Amino acid sequence: MDQISFGTDGWRATLDTFTDERVRIVGQAVADHLEAAGRDAPVAVGYDARETSEGFAESLAEVLAGNGFDVIVPERDAPTPVIAHAIVARGLAGACMITASHNPPEYNGVKFIPDDGAPALPEVTEDIEARLAEPDLLPEAERGAVERVDLVSDHADAAREVVGTALGGDEGDGDAASAVDLSGLTVAYDAMHGSGRGVTDALLESAGAEVVRLRCDRDVTFGGDSPEPSAEHLEALAERVTDPESDVDLGVANDGDADRIAVVTPERGVLDANLFYSACYDRLLETDAGPAVRTVSTTFLVDRIAEAHGEEVYETPVGFKWVARAMGERDALFGGEESGGFTVRGHVREKDGVLMALLAAATHAAEPFDARVDRLLGEHGRIAAGKVSLECPDDRKEGVLDELEDHIPESVRGSPVAKVVTLDGFKLLLESGSWLLVRPSGTEPKLRVYAEADSEAAVDDLLDAGRDLVEPLI
Repeated sequence: MDQISFGTDGWRATLDTFTDERVRIVGQAVADHLEAAGRDAPVAVGYDARETSEGFAESLAEVLAGNGFDVIVPERDAPTPVIAHAIVARGLAGACMITASHNPPEYNGVKFIPDDGAPALPEVTEDIEARLAEPDLLPEAERGAVERVDLVSDHADAAREVVGTALGGDEGDGDAASAVDLSGLTVAYDAMHGSGRGVTDALLESAGAEVVRLRCDRDVTFGGDSPEPSAEHLEALAERVTDPESDVDLGVANDGDADRIAVVTPERGVLDANLFYSACYDRLLETDAGPAVRTVSTTFLVDRIAEAHGEEVYETPVGFKWVARAMGERDALFGGEESGGFTVRGHVREKDGVLMALLAAATHAAEPFDARVDRLLGEHGRIAAGKVSLECPDDRKEGVLDELEDHIPESVRGSPVAKVVTLDGFKLLLESGSWLLVRPSGTEPKLRVYAEADSEAAVDDLLDAGRDLVEPLI
């Protein structure tokens, strides 16, 4: 049990540690957590496209049913956001999701999603960890039922309704979904062999888009790579979209469990997620109103757009659970983070790469991303962003940050430090309008250094300054 630890987004480990026995222990802890909370509604158990995931899901379902819970399992591997949506749509007690998201194929993981469909907050995961125990199953006659069901269709209907409403459709009269018309748009979709295949592409087609499919077959090894939608993993998609002779208007990719999105444009290739966030928020504000929520590592361009529309922006620590909480508290129109996770008001408060693919395509259909981004940068000032990772043992992270507090400079590369934000690590706001952030990774033995400025050269200079500041302390 000492090998089981719930981090930023559940427990992940390599398969020599992530074993069936330990998955069953987690299942018992979840059952005991739900029972202690007085929740007795059915529970969902989802799983991604990895070779071992379905078997682990079946073990979890067996333990939960053995504790008296009825369990629903999707007909096949499914995106995490589909499972999260099912919790709210069906009034479930919660769900477990077997996935290691964008990690390499030798990993797997499990996360618990509470009854509101939003990521579990620390008090929930800490309670589950405290209840880790060997399974203790009821007699056969007292156990719950396990049923395979279609969860994708309801999610697709909800995605069309939510995006349609946000883009000006009439909510509640059945016509909102028709506000999303992608006729005449050709989208190249890269599933990265993950659970978005047959889901995201089908949703885009249902709205009228022509879809060109890349890596939309199941490969449990993800082609021998990590299913992470970053530029180095999306070369084929980028080539297809940026080719001057291409008939493709836009590229979209999801990570392994399709809760994150990346977009590829004809002029920019893989679009920086900060610019993607800004463009989508700008589009939503054309037909709706409301504040935005972003993490401490996400662009201030969002703030400039919000200010121009008389809206507020709320900053959170890194981690979508904090974005989700703030969205609920602030009735935010849009929320997300620079790592590619986003959701929209009116939908489940979990990052949803399937829903966002539909919003991305609709945004592009209204005004191409390249043109919209050019316009926004012209109106609000140019931005460039970057980050680097520095190796740092987990047991040194706290000490390094404690020492860093005593080494905060008065200026960085000639620009005075105007303010230090300590929401998540140390964020140095410079009088130039640029910023530098140092924070610990929640998933790896590393410290992250982020920077934003008005040019790539300035960002590189700030990152070098951050490295020079932190490395001597590690």
